[in-house]
Amino acid sequence: MVAGETSGDLLAGLLLDGFKARWPALASAGIGGPHMAKRGFDAWWPSDKLAVRGYVEVLRHYREIVGIRDQLKVRLLEQRPDIFIGVDAPDFNLDLEAALKAQGIRTVHFVSPSVWAWRADRVEKIRRSVDHVLCIFPFEPALLASHGIAATYVGHPLANVIPMQPDRAAARRKLGLRDEDAVVAILPGSRKSEVQYLAKRFFEAAALVKRVQPAIKFIVPAVPLLKHMIERLAGEAGVQADLQIVEGQSHTVLAACDVTLIASGTATLEAALFKRPMVIAYNMNWLSWQIMRRKKLQPWVGLPNILCEDFVVPELLQDAATPAALAASVLQWVDAKSAAPDKIAAVEQRFTLLHSQLQRDTAQLATDAIQKILEG
Repeated sequence: MVAGETSGDLLAGLLLDGFKARWPALASAGIGGPHMAKRGFDAWWPSDKLAVRGYVEVLRHYREIVGIRDQLKVRLLEQRPDIFIGVDAPDFNLDLEAALKAQGIRTVHFVSPSVWAWRADRVEKIRRSVDHVLCIFPFEPALLASHGIAATYVGHPLANVIPMQPDRAAARRKLGLRDEDAVVAILPGSRKSEVQYLAKRFFEAAALVKRVQPAIKFIVPAVPLLKHMIERLAGEAGVQADLQIVEGQSHTVLAACDVTLIASGTATLEAALFKRPMVIAYNMNWLSWQIMRRKKLQPWVGLPNILCEDFVVPELLQDAATPAALAASVLQWVDAKSAAPDKIAAVEQRFTLLHSQLQRDTAQLATDAIQKILEG
C-alpha cells in the first residue's frame, strides 16, 4: 500500500481494519503513516514524504519523490505482493500502478482521482494503471464504467467514523471551552506548503474577527510536525495569545466549534460531516494556481459544495482569500447563529443528507471487492 499524506493514512488505516478481520495473517507494507502503523503496517517510508501539493512545490521535491517511487517499484517487483493498493496520491500512485500492472501484479486504487472536477485527461491513465477503483462517492462508478474502468462504490470511511449527531458539549469540555462560548476553528491545512500559504492570512483574519467580537474563542488543531511552524506564524500575525493551538484532535475541534475557517481539501468534508458551517479558502504558488485554474471543470472547489452541487458554504480562493474577506465571511456565520438560525439549520440539513449518502460499511465493501479481484 501507498498512502501519501495525513488523510490517506487515515483512510488506509480504516481499510486495514477490514482486511485484518478477513485475513488475520495479512502482511502489509509500503508507504504509510501512524494510523496504518497501529494496524501493523510496515512503513518503508513515511507518508509525509509525499505530502506536497502544487506543481511548483512538487518540482522542488521531484528528484526525492521519483527516487522513492523507483526504489519502491524495484522492491515490489522483487517481492511480488498479491495485490497493490494505492490510496489517493494519484500523481505518485498511478505511474507506480501502471508499472506493477504491466508486470502482472494486481492493482487497486482507493479514492478515485477527481476526473469529474479536475484533470479529465487522466481517465486513460487510470484505465492503463489499475484493475479496479474503490470509489468514495456514489456517482463515480458509473462515470468510470463509461470509460471502461471497473469500480465499486464503498462509501466514505469518515462517514462511519464521525457520528451523525456530534456531541458539541462533550468536545467543548475536552478542550476546556464553555457551552456558551462562540468558537471558531482554524484549519490551515495538513501540508507544510498549505500552512506556508494560508496560516498567516487565516491568523490575520482571526485578528480582525477578534476586534469585532472580542469574546470569540479560536482553536487550531495542528499536525504535530507543523505545530511549531503554526505557533511561529501565529506570533508573526500577533494573535498567538488569542489562539488555543492543540496537537492533532481535529475531530474534537470540529465537533466543538460553531464555524470553521478551513483549507480546501479532505478536512472540508470532515467539517461537513460534523454539520458545521465553514469558510473554505485556498492559496498557492501563483504559477501552480494558473495551471490548476485552467483544469477546473466545475464552479466549485470545496468538496461539500461539489457533492451538494451548490455553493452551500463560501469559497475564497487565491487573490480573493484576503484576511478582510475571510474575516467578513466568518463573522457572517457567527452572526447567523443568533440573527439567522434558519441559515445555520439549512446547512446542517444539507450536510446531514450528505452524511447519510456517504455512510456505508466501507471496510467490508472494500474487502469484498478485493477478494473478488484476488479470486479472479
